[in-house]
Amino acid sequence: MAGHGRSRSVGSVAQRLPGPSGEAVQLVIDYAKQETVGPIRGLGRFVGFGVAGSIALSIGTVLLLIGLLRLLQTETGSTFTGNLSWIPYLIVAAVALIVMALAGWRITQGPARRTARYDKEGG
Repeated sequence: MAGHGRSRSVGSVAQRLPGPSGEAVQLVIDYAKQETVGPIRGLGRFVGFGVAGSIALSIGTVLLLIGLLRLLQTETGSTFTGNLSWIPYLIVAAVALIVMALAGWRITQGPARRTARYDKEGG
């Protein structure tokens, strides 16, 4: 609320100044709004879609891992019964670790690293 009142007082100063001075102040105010509010909105949209996508991807991965577990438990006959009933859990845990390792590798070695290297080189 305090910031809102302050912008009004600056706006009213711009209106009270005669001629080019008032226009210059208004131009600076408009430019500041354009260069701050627009990028913040774009960043918020970017972060929102990123969070939504990561949540959807996480839920999908968990469901696929549960499906793999159920597949191993039901479709392998008597292979994983008795003392070997823990093996499907081990297989699914190994697959989950592989998926996490691949995701981590892509995060550290993917487009973000190429962009950082490009920025360092001054290109």
